[in-house]
Amino acid sequence: MALNKSTKGDVANTLAQGNVQIEVTTPWHPYPDKFWRISKAEYPGSGVDNDPYIVDFLDDDAANPQLWPSLYKWALTLFVSIATLAVGFCSSAYAGAAGGIMTFFGTSPEVTTLGISLFVLGFALGPLIWAPLSEVAGRRPLLIYTYMALTAFNVGTALAPNMAALIVLRFFSGAFGSSPLTNAGGIIADMFTAEQRGLAMSLFAAAPFMGPVIGPIVGGFTGESIGWRWVMWLMAFFSGTILVLSTVLLPETYAPVLLRRRAAKLSKVNSKVYRSKYDGTVDIHLGQLLKASLIRPWALLFREPIVMLLSIYMAIIYGILYMLFAAFPLVFQRARGWSPGIGGLAFVGVAVGMIFAVIYTIIDNRRYVHICHQHGGFAPPEARLPPAIVGSIAIPIGLFWFAFTNSPSIAWIVCEIATVPFGFGMVLLFLSCSNYLVDSYLIYAASVLAANSVLRSIFGAVFPLFTTKMYDRLGIHWASALPAFLAVACLPFPLLFWRYGADVRKRCKYTAEATQFLMQRGAAVKKATPKAEDAA
Repeated sequence: MALNKSTKGDVANTLAQGNVQIEVTTPWHPYPDKFWRISKAEYPGSGVDNDPYIVDFLDDDAANPQLWPSLYKWALTLFVSIATLAVGFCSSAYAGAAGGIMTFFGTSPEVTTLGISLFVLGFALGPLIWAPLSEVAGRRPLLIYTYMALTAFNVGTALAPNMAALIVLRFFSGAFGSSPLTNAGGIIADMFTAEQRGLAMSLFAAAPFMGPVIGPIVGGFTGESIGWRWVMWLMAFFSGTILVLSTVLLPETYAPVLLRRRAAKLSKVNSKVYRSKYDGTVDIHLGQLLKASLIRPWALLFREPIVMLLSIYMAIIYGILYMLFAAFPLVFQRARGWSPGIGGLAFVGVAVGMIFAVIYTIIDNRRYVHICHQHGGFAPPEARLPPAIVGSIAIPIGLFWFAFTNSPSIAWIVCEIATVPFGFGMVLLFLSCSNYLVDSYLIYAASVLAANSVLRSIFGAVFPLFTTKMYDRLGIHWASALPAFLAVACLPFPLLFWRYGADVRKRCKYTAEATQFLMQRGAAVKKATPKAEDAA
């Protein structure tokens, strides 16, 4: 729709006076909003300091991520999932090059393993900064700048002159590369309603684990054929490609940031006082927002029992996954004499289990949609947990099976099949619990996932460090059985929250705030959807 003459004149005069800078639409967006409509819309308030105009999305607002066409939202979901997969790939592809690194620098297995452990330790520190900043500055700039640093540090590892430099660079790669692990989940939560989010999170939840599983396979064959430095160059190329595509295609999705920017622009153009509805009538400064956001993940982790207990469970399973990067070479390469490339193929069983888990969640989503319809489109968060209950049973089954069939005297296929239920249960658990956390803490989704990521990354960093010693002392059977016993100890957690989670949430501060936000947004989406469909 074209601008009318009076509107054109108003905007032209404002620009001529230098009151506002022209904002180029970056990145490319197929559904740009029309600012003239936004400027002429009616907002509650008087436009003065003590009673500012309160800015919200219009009913059929093209800038509202909730109202973007499904195809576009799914394309972005696929992209951020690949961006997350790439980070996991970078964390574990190093394992395939470990033998070459050990030979080249003359280091011990424990020192060489630090290249994995410190990368994953970076996962623990990074989200404490990136997730809160994404809720202040937006998802897009954080993803781009952190991926820029990840690519630079990956190039540095390919050129590392000694083991100390390599380890330090790996740590910073993990710290900066951890941004998608939390922000990607936040992007998905920004775009999809609770009813739609199940399928989107199915794709995303597999990515942080599929990447680490693919890494040793590709890294093993690459390091074996053309050398360990080319494994690092491959990581740099992968992350660099994601960086370029993010810069060109990734839009901002976080509603508070979008509305805060819109309010600032309206204030400049119309010479009135506008505030985002998320900021209320008080002008919130960046320092205040950043201070609150940096504290929030810690508050969620230590004050919210839902976040604490599920994070502990997920951390143990995540630690077991990274323990396998050190355990599989002992079981398949040292005990059976496999080459690094062939040894990396042992992770195929885990990958197959993950694929089965995604298929299961797609089928199970029908159950969730049915529950959503029964509750007026907004199912209780506990409706997410049944797949986690299934996964919590599958994980120890696979681990015990692997523990007592991994002897060289037993055909390799027997213990390889045992990794399938582990991969299956792990993705079910993480997908279901991630959805549960996002649904329970919607507007704090990135901070919740950051708190979760901190704990699980610490476990993921520590577990590989003692794996070799543990296998040497306990043997491959009992050393493999120990994590299975840990999984059994945590098995009741999903069942307990499925039964008592609603009562627990009533006593939690942040879930109450998220529930109120969900009710407001649900009412707005219901009001806007028919109009958006008519316009289409």
